[in-house]
Amino acid sequence: MKKERFNQRSTSSFSLEKGRGGGVGANLPKGTPTPPPPHKGDERRSAPVRDDLVLVGEFGRAHGLKGEVRLKSHTGDPQAIADYRPLIASDGRSISLKNVRPAPGGAPDLLIAIVDGVTTREASEALNRVQLYVERDKLSPPDEDDEFLLADLIGLSVQNEAGEIIGTVVDVPNYGGGDLLEIAPAQKGPTAFLPFTKAFVPTVDIADKRIVAVPPDDLFEPAKSAPEPEDEA
Repeated sequence: MKKERFNQRSTSSFSLEKGRGGGVGANLPKGTPTPPPPHKGDERRSAPVRDDLVLVGEFGRAHGLKGEVRLKSHTGDPQAIADYRPLIASDGRSISLKNVRPAPGGAPDLLIAIVDGVTTREASEALNRVQLYVERDKLSPPDEDDEFLLADLIGLSVQNEAGEIIGTVVDVPNYGGGDLLEIAPAQKGPTAFLPFTKAFVPTVDIADKRIVAVPPDDLFEPAKSAPEPEDEA
């Protein structure tokens, strides 16, 4: 089986001129869906207690009546997630994907999946928010020091240079200008985006599960709309 390379990036790949302006991150588009927070007592999103597993995807809501289910893929080629068999679910099950196809809407990482043994809507509804993992030794390691597996970045705490926790990485989208960190604030509120460059993210410490960032002061402030033109007299 061909080893699929996950979404990787070099910290020098993002052009600093793109996305600059009043609050880098706060005014960037927020078109990528993010996983909902886990509910108390819900074990479906709990990661298996194994250090050798890497998150590769997460099921969403049921699609149709015949057992299909939405799936968010974290692999570099989103549909390559189906090449891994079996996948290890966060609830301990082994899962095989029989087929995947792009979901309506145009987001490349959102798929419609057919899961082996799942043939009814009720069964696909039971998969909602179940995360999928693969053993790390099945993955090719990054080629360079400044490249990271997307799955290793999601969930890292983000702190400023003073050591204060400001949030958690929930996604690493790319809208064409380079990779961005989508950060959920430590204090409740909407997520914000920060360019994933050495200038804004000087330290990535996978072993200690943390990122040191240099965010703008208004990172989590709502984007300001352009003022309306005044009516001419």
